[in-house]
Amino acid sequence: MVEIIGKMLAGNKFSAIKEMLSEMNIVDIATMMEEMEPEDQVRLFRLLPKQSSADVFSYLDSDIQSVIVDAITNTELKFLMEDMFLDDTVDFLEEVPANVVTRVLAHTNPETRKLINKFLQYPENSAGSIMTIEMVSFPENYTVHQAIDEIRKTALDKETIYTCYCTDSKRKLVGTVPLRRLIVAPEGTLIKDIMYDDEQLISVNTLDDQENVAAIVKKYDLLSVPVVDKEDRLVGIITIDDIVDVIEEENTEDFEKMALLHPSEDQYLKTNVFTLYKNRIVWLLILMVSATFTGQIIEGFENKLALIAGLTGAIPMLMDTGGNCGSQVSTLIIRGIALGDVKITDYFKVLWKEIRVALLCGITLAIVNFVRMWIIRSVTHSDVQLNTFIVICLAMICAVIVAKTIGCTLPILAKMIHLDPALMAGPMLTTIVDAITLLIYFSLANVFINAGLIAG
Repeated sequence: MVEIIGKMLAGNKFSAIKEMLSEMNIVDIATMMEEMEPEDQVRLFRLLPKQSSADVFSYLDSDIQSVIVDAITNTELKFLMEDMFLDDTVDFLEEVPANVVTRVLAHTNPETRKLINKFLQYPENSAGSIMTIEMVSFPENYTVHQAIDEIRKTALDKETIYTCYCTDSKRKLVGTVPLRRLIVAPEGTLIKDIMYDDEQLISVNTLDDQENVAAIVKKYDLLSVPVVDKEDRLVGIITIDDIVDVIEEENTEDFEKMALLHPSEDQYLKTNVFTLYKNRIVWLLILMVSATFTGQIIEGFENKLALIAGLTGAIPMLMDTGGNCGSQVSTLIIRGIALGDVKITDYFKVLWKEIRVALLCGITLAIVNFVRMWIIRSVTHSDVQLNTFIVICLAMICAVIVAKTIGCTLPILAKMIHLDPALMAGPMLTTIVDAITLLIYFSLANVFINAGLIAG
């Protein structure tokens, strides 16, 4: 499709292009434009129908948006900003360079400019920063007839009309009315008599964290959620499309934190090398220094390791097993905390469950490992003692129990002290578990050696 449109642009077949664009989905148009050369992107954008150009623009990458804004005239820019929903305009301005923001604000009408500046002042990742003001709202003393007339007049300028919001004389949110309920109600009925009132009213505050907003929308299966200020006045709504973006953003951030990466706001290919370096080096240094403890533990037992066959070879297996067990449970707990399924008060329930799981896993792994080592010993005719096998298997059981205990404890502890639980996963957890696993292993080996059960 990109090649076809490119050839048509080169041949100045603008009428045919307009006809094709009128039949395409706006998201598909935006996707196609992202694969084109900058000059073709601008030419194609100018051929878009006026009623869809703003929608296509909102789906474009910020780099392409900047190219288009730089290329179009001030008059075209003014019309574009007037056609865009306010939340899309704010999202666009948050991503583009300062010179583009200045030009856009200079060619926006004063009322819109005032609203944009207000939105830009809300804290990042707050409900206020992602809401839109394009919603259907009317006073509670309206009749159904008046409300439907209001929708007919303004519906095309609203982001959604499926839920209507009701306010009192001070613009305080007092209820909601689904569109289908409004349509079937008698025309003379007052809105306040059919709206869902305070007992069923769900709203969020402008300063609420976007992650909490997403959790509320998920919990109550909402298509949109109203946003109120500190005086409970209706100031906007957050629609489901923005909530999906929030969920994707928060999940990406959690994945990055679980890998001990500083979260990046840009896509990987658009992030420069120095920024990637800064996002990674701090935790790499911390992990490198923390690995000193593991090295000291091995050094402290170095002489005995050299004397007794079989002890050294088991170290990687024990460390890997412990790390894997810890990562398994920490991933489940972190996800459970994020979804609200696991709370701080559930700690002892989680701990008891994981200890039982650890015992089952540890014993199974130990038995299989003992059989594995016995087979290798028989095939290779090595002189590794059976008691060494017992030490390794006992250490494995202990390591699994400790790893799972730590894996469920650290995320809940992080939540308790208001840190992101995602930090307590992956490399951080593995480093801690490795050190403790080696301590357990060498302590057990030392007991057996001192008791004469293992000899060099």
